[in-house]
Amino acid sequence: MITRRNLLIGASTFAMIAALGGVEALIEAAPAAAQSIPPTELLVPPALGDRSLGKDDAPVIIVEYASMTCPHCAHFHETTYPELKKRYIDTGKVRFIFREFPLDPLAAGASMLARCADKEKFFPLIETLFQMQRTWAVEKPIPPLMAITKQAGFTEQSFNTCLSDQKMLDAMQEEQKRATDKFKVNSTPTLFINGKMQKGGVTIEELAKVIDPLIKA
Repeated sequence: MITRRNLLIGASTFAMIAALGGVEALIEAAPAAAQSIPPTELLVPPALGDRSLGKDDAPVIIVEYASMTCPHCAHFHETTYPELKKRYIDTGKVRFIFREFPLDPLAAGASMLARCADKEKFFPLIETLFQMQRTWAVEKPIPPLMAITKQAGFTEQSFNTCLSDQKMLDAMQEEQKRATDKFKVNSTPTLFINGKMQKGGVTIEELAKVIDPLIKA
């Protein structure tokens, strides 16, 4: 059971996924044609607020919708993201916004834990969770998840309290529904580069072909 130690995410998250067409529909949906979303709509922050890196006035804004249990998301964050951060985010050329799109209750739980961490620990914890995805995305996820989050300052009490936060889960699901209904997100990872949709775990070379002309414009 995923829902252990007051992990109140199972039924409500599955209900959300069912409303969106089911996990298989989300994962296996055929890629949509490239589309653009008006930045004024896309950049409206979710109820939980945005977690971002980079300069607020960077010429390029990348919004990623990701699920913490998605292997393609983990691969993107292990292979492409480090170079994206080094080449574009740390140099002030890109502002990177990470948004949760949990495909299952366990992904929702991991996202909640990252949200509950101190703000400066959010991205380090996200990257650690992706790197160690195979150790905690298992039948009994609580012990490995607790071990990982303790390194980020969690206690057993704060761990359990976080996973019992129904308001946070509700807000996360609201953003997931907005992303599905308004932005046509139906798989992870989905990136928006200055509003233009890019699906799948793209390479840094593929990203550069989109980003570089926007920087020079």
